[in-house]
Amino acid sequence: MNTKTLALIHTSATLVPVFAELCARYLPGVKVFNIVDDSLIKNTIACGMLTPDTSRRVVNYADSAQDAGADMILYTCSSIGPAVEVAASLSRVPVFRVDQPMADQAVATGTRIGIVATLSTTLDPTTDLVRRRAIAAGREVELKPRLCEGAFEALMSGDAATHDEKVAAALSSLALETDVIVLAQASMARVVDSLPESDRKVPILASPSIAMQFLANMLS
Repeated sequence: MNTKTLALIHTSATLVPVFAELCARYLPGVKVFNIVDDSLIKNTIACGMLTPDTSRRVVNYADSAQDAGADMILYTCSSIGPAVEVAASLSRVPVFRVDQPMADQAVATGTRIGIVATLSTTLDPTTDLVRRRAIAAGREVELKPRLCEGAFEALMSGDAATHDEKVAAALSSLALETDVIVLAQASMARVVDSLPESDRKVPILASPSIAMQFLANMLS
């Protein structure tokens, strides 16, 4: 069997080692290369939305990845998800957005779904994705999106403790109101590990490992 090649397209260099470890664990026989362009997320945050120009560049990276030999492509940022779906419709190889397997798992887990983010530019597309995946699965769900106001700004200013405190408070609160919680940004996953068991009453899902398991199952 020919060795498959996976292209990972990131909007932050910090995600490269995270996914390198996950690929080694879940996709040991797959060749992997990375494309990183942090201007995609910086422009999206600055504009408060995913613009047509940024979307076009997101789609173009799928062409670059195919030209470089990719048999499949995973975009690892939720904020650019809508453009990833456009890329998938135009690509010659399978293209995936990192949060779709997580959304499907959430829909299969419960009807009251919490969605947590520190950026509205991530919260909105993730909430929309979960809503559409529920419709596709024929399930009625109640979505409870929660924006952690000020958490992202605190993190960017070097105050990780305030960021973690705000995210933890949102998770603890939503755990009382939902059947499952979705982390719209993988960067929040480390906060889950610090939560006391009493605040982890429901499953809390993060996209990277779920996406890797999805790809591994698809290739098996």
